[in-house]
Amino acid sequence: MKIRKANIQDAQGIGKVHVDSWRTTYQGIIPDEFLNQLSYEQRTELWKKNISDATNYVLVAENEQGEIIGFATGGTRETNTEPNSTDLTSIYLLEEYQGKGIGKQLLKEIFGYFKQKSYEKVFVEVLAENKTRYFYEYYGAQYVKNVEIKIGGKILEELIYVWDDMDKVREKLI
Repeated sequence: MKIRKANIQDAQGIGKVHVDSWRTTYQGIIPDEFLNQLSYEQRTELWKKNISDATNYVLVAENEQGEIIGFATGGTRETNTEPNSTDLTSIYLLEEYQGKGIGKQLLKEIFGYFKQKSYEKVFVEVLAENKTRYFYEYYGAQYVKNVEIKIGGKILEELIYVWDDMDKVREKLI
């Protein structure tokens, strides 16, 4: 397994992981109709834009065959008005690669980047029904508040967490 910074040629692989992981992660949470309409082509175009945007930091995880099996992204959301802070905007892995420490490695790498940029706080948003929230809690994310969002016509509860001690998080990841 290899983790590296993404390049524009990775957009298709990231798009595929994005669609496939949403379909498994959010099954029973987000309406099936919405999940079934996700498109590899649309997500590939989205990731071409995301990778090209210098305000985003995108990492990919590859298996031994060089296939993209996961990704992580960071960048400050427009809604984040906290000084000297940023956001972990996503970590997704194909279902068959979950629970093998790859998410931890992605988190470690992206937090290394956040530390290098001297951020003091990192926020993450996660659906309340998404069990990934326990992963974030395990690595020290503290609950801040919840908000309601709408995806596929369904109102969902989203939890907002913060890491406010970068060194403590990185120690736990080592």
